[in-house]
Amino acid sequence: MIALPRPAKRLLVGLMDSGGAFAAAGIAIFSQNASLRSVVDPWWQVPLMVLLAEAFVLRAGLYKSVIRYIAIPTAYRIAKVAFMVVAVLLALRLLVDVPAFHAGVVINFGLLLAFVLGAGRLAARHFLGVTSDRDAERLAIFGAGDAGAQLAYSLSSDRRRRVICFVDDRHGTAGMMIADVPVYQADDLPGLIESQRISSVLLAVPSASRRRKKDIIDWLEPFPVTVKTVPALGEILSGKSRISDIRDIEIEDLLGRDAVAPDDALLSATIRGRSVMVTGAGGSIGSELCRQIVQLAPEHLVLFEVNELSLFNLEREIRSHLDPERPTRVTAILGSVLDASLVATVIRRFRIQTLYHAAAYKHVPLVEQNVAAGLCNNVLGTRNVAEAAVGGGVTRFILVSTDKAVRPTNVMGATKRASELVVQAMAARVASSEGCIFSMVRFGNVLGSSGSVVPYFREQINKGGPITVTHPDITRFFMTIPEAAQLVIQAGAMAQGSEVFLLDMGEPVRIRDLAKRMIHLAGFTHRDERNPNGDIEIVYSGLRPGEKLYEELLISEASATTQHSMIGCAQESYLPWEELLPWLEQVEVAVTSQRRGQVKQLLQRVVSEYTPATDDHDAIGDAQEVGSSVPDHPLRHGAVSFQ
Repeated sequence: MIALPRPAKRLLVGLMDSGGAFAAAGIAIFSQNASLRSVVDPWWQVPLMVLLAEAFVLRAGLYKSVIRYIAIPTAYRIAKVAFMVVAVLLALRLLVDVPAFHAGVVINFGLLLAFVLGAGRLAARHFLGVTSDRDAERLAIFGAGDAGAQLAYSLSSDRRRRVICFVDDRHGTAGMMIADVPVYQADDLPGLIESQRISSVLLAVPSASRRRKKDIIDWLEPFPVTVKTVPALGEILSGKSRISDIRDIEIEDLLGRDAVAPDDALLSATIRGRSVMVTGAGGSIGSELCRQIVQLAPEHLVLFEVNELSLFNLEREIRSHLDPERPTRVTAILGSVLDASLVATVIRRFRIQTLYHAAAYKHVPLVEQNVAAGLCNNVLGTRNVAEAAVGGGVTRFILVSTDKAVRPTNVMGATKRASELVVQAMAARVASSEGCIFSMVRFGNVLGSSGSVVPYFREQINKGGPITVTHPDITRFFMTIPEAAQLVIQAGAMAQGSEVFLLDMGEPVRIRDLAKRMIHLAGFTHRDERNPNGDIEIVYSGLRPGEKLYEELLISEASATTQHSMIGCAQESYLPWEELLPWLEQVEVAVTSQRRGQVKQLLQRVVSEYTPATDDHDAIGDAQEVGSSVPDHPLRHGAVSFQ
């Protein structure tokens, strides 16, 4: 029946309605007169009642309703049909005196007609549901509140999924029925999984804190089910997501750390009514900075990005969310921070007051294979932007840094530490003139950024494994992108000059444990020596070139608190500008002459904590053989634009 074309289905429903109306008319007449003769005399009374009922059914559009999706509005239309049929038949009694038109018969017919129209459709819906549910995913919903009820209603018309039950750990909920689905105590779930063949559990607790949600996920992890969740309450209320937008468990759900409410005064202090520029605007952090900055009502937001497609998509997104009552001017600049002339021109032309420097190469293995490009972009690019900021009258300069800058073992981390030294030296250089306030914000991995481990693991799980982890003991800090961007803005507002701000990243996460949890929450088992028949194996590939087992946020042990509980502050050693300038000139020479072999030597000269890998992994290598020393070069600092 499911495979029949829609006209054929409508014909079957019409025949069902006609048969039901015919039976209802006969029963109504017989019950009033207790005589079969009264049913067939006159012969036309019952067919007239059936035709009248069919006419009003057609007029009410009941045949346009899809049986699987009938709900309360359909019941209203059926009641309206019955009422209109009764009214017309009572009116006909004034013209013709036949048994069918007596008041008792007419009222009984109306009631019976409503019953057969409704019961027939409910029976058909049940038949279609049973037929289509045979291959449907069998679900349990954790959370018997409003969100759970809405989710159950939204899934009731989904042929691919069938809600078997609700489970809830609150007292007094067990034994209830929600949307015709029973509610059980959470402790009953293990037995229900086995007896009801439940394959997935959906978390419907959007208002729960991250800690509460983590506790629920921890409890569900050992069970052989896939665990998914509905969006957070904020996403639902803002219209970004619907309650039915079921998604996989994200790592932020596993961290269990609740976000700290932002300080509105700090957020807007260096943004509202100002001209703000973000370099690397198309990147993970840069783009989120732009999204949050535009909500704080700057006068002008300049998006500076080298990648054309990223810039195009970001500008379109930002413009689509502008507040018409307080329009912010948005300018997209396509260019590289290595173009010192362009950077300086943009800063002067748009009178930039607050500048967030997020442009950098960040992927450790890739920079290890392209050492000259990493040094050039991350260090010389920072030099160009910092000098342009001083010359262009910028009042706040915030460098977005990384925990990999602390005691680096890779080129990327060393270049980020060198870029911090550039900013620190520039801060000391301008401190006496009350010019630009320079500061840095250092934090760890952000969730969902390009190259993030979580989507990579999920892709491997979807392919059936194995999951690749570099080392059993490797750990990383994690933070969500919106939280990191929000803290960067607040940290920049607290700066007095040359500080290194440290974001509280919580406890480090062991990547091996993260992989195991993702396997379990996807409904699979971990295959190892203790469980050789498991589903997905974790394979250890060895640390990549320059990769560390763990990351740190502080070079020294001393740090101070700030007015924000999630932001610490430190003053770290640096080189004066007069000592750093000759080194920057030597970097220019090494890069322009393709002396890649000397890049690590140069980095070690200023980043004393840098411990490079013993092997050279650069993809190109030196263009020429050179000695161990790097000659001085009289090139005027900042005069060359690197493309």
